[in-house]
Amino acid sequence: MTQQITGVHVPQSQSKRRFGRGAAVAAAVTVVVAVTAPVAAQAAEAAPTAPVGAAKLRDDFNGDGYADLAVAAPAATVGGKKGAGYVAVVYGSKSGLDVTTRQVFSQSTAGVPGSPETDDAFGSALTTADLDRDGYADLVVGVGSEDTADGGAESGLVEVVWGGAKGLSGGAVLATGKAYDWLGRQGRLTVGDINGDGAEDLVTVENQFNLRVLKGPFARDGSTAHGEQLLTDEFDSRYLDLATGDVNGDGVTDVVGAQIDGDEFDARRVVYWLGTERGLTPYITVQGADGYRLKGGENLDVGDVDRDGYDDIVVGRAVDGYDSDLDTPAAKGGRVTWIPGGPDGPDGVKAEHLNQDSPGVPGSAEAGDGFGTDVRIADVNGDGHPDVATGLPGENLGTVADAGAVVVLPGTARGLTGTGAQVVTQDTAGVPGTPEKGDAFGRAVHLADADHDGLADLAAGAPGENGNAGSVWYFRSAPATVVSPGATTFGNSLLGTTATEARLGTGFAD
Repeated sequence: MTQQITGVHVPQSQSKRRFGRGAAVAAAVTVVVAVTAPVAAQAAEAAPTAPVGAAKLRDDFNGDGYADLAVAAPAATVGGKKGAGYVAVVYGSKSGLDVTTRQVFSQSTAGVPGSPETDDAFGSALTTADLDRDGYADLVVGVGSEDTADGGAESGLVEVVWGGAKGLSGGAVLATGKAYDWLGRQGRLTVGDINGDGAEDLVTVENQFNLRVLKGPFARDGSTAHGEQLLTDEFDSRYLDLATGDVNGDGVTDVVGAQIDGDEFDARRVVYWLGTERGLTPYITVQGADGYRLKGGENLDVGDVDRDGYDDIVVGRAVDGYDSDLDTPAAKGGRVTWIPGGPDGPDGVKAEHLNQDSPGVPGSAEAGDGFGTDVRIADVNGDGHPDVATGLPGENLGTVADAGAVVVLPGTARGLTGTGAQVVTQDTAGVPGTPEKGDAFGRAVHLADADHDGLADLAAGAPGENGNAGSVWYFRSAPATVVSPGATTFGNSLLGTTATEARLGTGFAD
């Protein structure tokens, strides 16, 4: 059964709810390497009868209490098919990410539906959740350019790879689109319990501008007996990113979206749908201090940065050089915007904007830096306030163009600040590698507690590394620094995957 609601713009004053935590992000999977022996062995030894930490970690695939990392290479060649795509998974441990316990998935992997085809883009979006309620996080994978028998050309596909005590294995189709829906494309996939029944629901985008919700829980064949909800848009909107969380503190998960008006890429806005027992309400547009809709961006995440009990929205606006820069604060070189949540929902009037010209933020704002390319929220320094990591893949390091960087902005009781911000590049002491032109370090970022020490660790993707082969960096956090000794990097050589134009590190799962 499909419930259909037509979306309308509701004035912010009518909002009685607020946003929550979550997001959709791109990721891909290729099975050139199956589960390695160390992965299965470690998982089997670590997982007790009742998975440790499973209720707390939505990215703990084997239930050992450590956050695991899924990273995408949707442009990678698999089985000779260019752009078929793969996703690599590295498991957490008491010492952080352990690159010896890893898996690689693609549509050539046993149990994963489909087969690798040219430009399928397996891993075009990635997210995680316990969809079947067995206590283990599952990996949800978008295959944004898949041609399906039911939907037709470029209809897109969303699949799941099931978690378990021995790691990820098996899979099922969750949803297919219609012709040229590109279901499961980057930014158009997230999960959250939007009706408060205790089961995770899958949120996708149909026909580029309608929100489609599949209500969980899901059976192991990928089906759900709880129906769908379709929220149609009265305008020709397009979605760039989705996230979930509780922005009005009512205990029900809401959905947040980064939108543009049709093909007008400069006309960006932030919208949200409130979760209720009956599902999502029509979306509301966040308004700014001038009474007009707040200028949005290309990506977002949700979390309670100021710890006031209401989740906040953090939006990255990485592009600059548009006409709207003239009336957009901190637009030069890209910006990050913090929008506080509250009992009436997100308050755009109190929004704060940061770029590299803001006090305390390392560097200086320059056109094309891409500050705000990706944003993730988690507590990096252990002070109780979630921080924000953001990428600058266009940052120049000396004469090296577009080498890239990552900046971590501290969260405080007053919101996001540049004071105490830290920058990480391949020039930073203790960081493996050498900055090179076009590395795009920071094209994707990720925060999660892989060693279970209470501090979120940083991962960064550089899809341009080694001539577009791509690589991933992982840093264990400490209270005073983002980069502690023992930083790790890995790429296609370790994974056993095809390196040519793979662009590993294009995105991470949430």
